[in-house]
Amino acid sequence: MDAAMLTLGVLAVAAILFATEIIPLAVTAMGAAISLGLLGVLTPTQVFSGLSNSTVVLFAGMFVIGAAMFQTGLAQKIGIAVVKKSGSSEAPLMAAIMFITIVLSSVSSNTATVACLMPVVIQICAAAKVPVSPQLMALAVAANVGGTITMVGTPPNILMSATLQSSGLQPFGFFEFAWIGIPLSIAGMAYMLTIGRKLCPQHMVQGLSTDDADAAIEKEEKTNASKMYVCAAILIAVIAAMVFEKELNVPMHMSAIIGALICVLTGCLNEKQAYQGIDWTTIFLFAGMLPLASAMDKTGAGALIANFVVSLMGDTPSPYVIVFAMFVLSCGLTQFMSNTAAAALLAPIAISIAETVGVSPYPVVMAIGIAASCAFTTPVATPPNTLVLGPGQFRFMDYVKVGIPLVAVSLVVCLIVIPMVWPFAK
Repeated sequence: MDAAMLTLGVLAVAAILFATEIIPLAVTAMGAAISLGLLGVLTPTQVFSGLSNSTVVLFAGMFVIGAAMFQTGLAQKIGIAVVKKSGSSEAPLMAAIMFITIVLSSVSSNTATVACLMPVVIQICAAAKVPVSPQLMALAVAANVGGTITMVGTPPNILMSATLQSSGLQPFGFFEFAWIGIPLSIAGMAYMLTIGRKLCPQHMVQGLSTDDADAAIEKEEKTNASKMYVCAAILIAVIAAMVFEKELNVPMHMSAIIGALICVLTGCLNEKQAYQGIDWTTIFLFAGMLPLASAMDKTGAGALIANFVVSLMGDTPSPYVIVFAMFVLSCGLTQFMSNTAAAALLAPIAISIAETVGVSPYPVVMAIGIAASCAFTTPVATPPNTLVLGPGQFRFMDYVKVGIPLVAVSLVVCLIVIPMVWPFAK
C-alpha cells in the first residue's frame, strides 16, 4: 500500500475517533502522528515536529497570560465594571455583556471568559429581576464570535495559520483574523439584540435572592489591585510587541513566552497555576495534527481527496461554491465534535482543493476556521454553550432555534467579507 493510502487510512480512523471521542482528542491526534511514523510515512523527527512548532509555543504563552488575567481578577474587574454601568434594562445589559465578552475572548480562553462572567451575569439578572436565559445565550454566542478576532482567540484560528505554514505558505498574521472577526462579532451582537433574544426562553434566575446577588458581586470586586495593573501592563506590552513584530524583530511566540514568564516572575500567578492555565489537550491536538497535515501534502493524500470533492462540484467550480461547501462542512462537523478537530481535519484538504482548482488557499482556509467557531446550534458544540446550559435552563431545541439563523447570518457575512479581504486569485 502506498504512502497516500496509508495516510488516508489513518485520517479516516482519526475522523471516527474525533467524532465519537471514544478516546481523548489529544490521544487521537498524537496517535495519528505516531501511527504514520510506525508505518514509515513520517520520520521519527517529523512525528514530533509539532511540539516545537512556533505557533504551538505562541498559544502556550497566551494561555498563561490569559490565566493570569483571571488569577489577578483583571478579567472579572473589567467584566463587572462594564456590566454594572449598563443598568438593568435587558437590551443595554445584553449589549454590555456581549461587548466585554467579545473583547476578553479575543485574547484569552473563551471557556474561562464565560466561566468568570457567568456568575456575575446571573447575579445581576437576579438583582434586576430580568430573565437570565437570553443574557446567558448572548454570553455564549459572544464568546464564540469574539474568539475569531485574533490568532489566539480560539484554537481553530491558530491551527489555520500553522497548517498554512506547514504547507510552505505564509501564515495569517496575529490580527489578520480581525478583518472577518469584527464584522462577524458585530453581526452576532445585532442578531442577539434583535431576533436572537426573542427566540430564547425567558427563564428567571432560580435559588438566588437579591441580597445573595449583591453580596456575591461585592466579593468578586475584592481583588489585588497592584497585580491587576501589572497583568494589564504585560498584556498590553505583549499585544504591542506582536503588532510591531517586524519592527522589533521579535517573533510573536517569543513575545508571548516572555510575557508568560514575566507573569510568573511578578506573582500574577504561580508556577502551578501557569501549568494549569495551559490547555494541554489543545497543545497536543495541534502537535499531533500538524504532522498529519504535512503527510497529506507530501504523500498526495490531500490531492486525492481534493480531486474527489472537486469532481462532485463539477469541472470548474466557482470559488464561492468552494467556500460555501467548506463553510457548511466545517460548521456542520463542529456542532457535534471538537471545533479544533473539525478544523484540523479540513484545513489540509482545503489547501489541496484550492491548489487543484487554481485559486488562493487563504479564503478557503479562513472560511473553515471561522465556520469552526460558528458552534451555535447544540449545547455540546463548544464549552461555552455547555456552561450556560444548566443556569439558563435551556433545552436542546433552544440552541437549534437560536443557532440556525445565526449560522445563516455568519455564512452571509463570510461570503461577503472573506473574498474582499483575501481575493480568490493567486
